[in-house]
Amino acid sequence: MKPLTITETFKTPPSREDAEAAVKTLLAYMGEDPAREGLLDTPMRVAKAYSELFSGYSQDAAEELKRTFEEVSGYDEMVLVRDIAFFSHCEHHMVPFFGKAHIAYYPTDRVVGLSKLARVLDIYARRLQTQENLTAEVTGTIDDVLAPRGVAVMVEAEHMCMTMRGVRKAGTSTVTTRFLGCFKDDKEEQARFLSLIGYK
Repeated sequence: MKPLTITETFKTPPSREDAEAAVKTLLAYMGEDPAREGLLDTPMRVAKAYSELFSGYSQDAAEELKRTFEEVSGYDEMVLVRDIAFFSHCEHHMVPFFGKAHIAYYPTDRVVGLSKLARVLDIYARRLQTQENLTAEVTGTIDDVLAPRGVAVMVEAEHMCMTMRGVRKAGTSTVTTRFLGCFKDDKEEQARFLSLIGYK
């Protein structure tokens, strides 16, 4: 999946100055004084932070999986990376949600570096997201690029849009899963995956 591009809403991408001006507007909207000493550099800091927090828009997750390795001595069992921490932002309220993901796949004749699975997660997480879409994008990209016999992804997260505002239910977690290939076709493989990540 290619990196997202700016929509037709803007004929040219907004500049750094445009972003900083937007932050000043939000500060005033919430009742603050953007000219207050403690806030003078806030627009600059927020714009800089957004460049990092949403860096996934300028990255291609599929590219992370292009380099694979054949020397696996015939290994054809499940490869599982569990408890991968991530941070993302809800596309509805632009507040954080965070948690951990578990990613597994059954290789065909090649494997990918383990860190690359975490990189795929990070690239999609560093965009405005829903948890459901994040889960589907990670699973789909691994399936498309590696063409494994099966892929399984579980994401567990706490959403600040439910904790800081709205129903304000602290500690509530949301779980999403997606199974493809042998994981989708074989309930025993699903059960094995869930057992290995310690999910009850």
